[in-house]
Amino acid sequence: MGTVFVTVGTTKFDELIQAVTADNVKKIFSERGYGRLLLQIGRGDFEPVNCEDPPLRVESYRFKDSLAVDMQEAKLVISHAGAGCVLEALNAGKPLVVVVNEKLMDNHQFELAKRLHKDRHLLYCTCSTLEETLRTMNLASLQPMKHGEPEKLGFYLDSVMGYSGTE
Repeated sequence: MGTVFVTVGTTKFDELIQAVTADNVKKIFSERGYGRLLLQIGRGDFEPVNCEDPPLRVESYRFKDSLAVDMQEAKLVISHAGAGCVLEALNAGKPLVVVVNEKLMDNHQFELAKRLHKDRHLLYCTCSTLEETLRTMNLASLQPMKHGEPEKLGFYLDSVMGYSGTE
């Protein structure tokens, strides 16, 4: 039984935490063989109920000094679209579903997720499409981002932010 690790970083993204703790989504996790849902809830107002009952144990916390251990132990990472969390999960070689905050659709996070999805490094969705994404995801189709290619992510970020590299 593997762990699904969900992180919102230092943000407040209650919609994501509510979406992954909805009964129908927890059922999908169980059907896919996950036995633990570990939630890093950041500054959110919504605090899910921790539960030890099978088939899915639910645990949550606000912050830790490092997410590295939780990332390493996870079989699946679900993250907000912050570049730091995305890069950490990709560097850890974990299957990654990025959930873009629909309230922030005009920012760089959507473009970053879209580009990394195009290159088959991750799946992305919004809270409203998360359930369908989890139900139909094929994690075997994802390609790991090669270690030693940080310039690739840097290029993505530069292009999304509109930097040409000649300034």
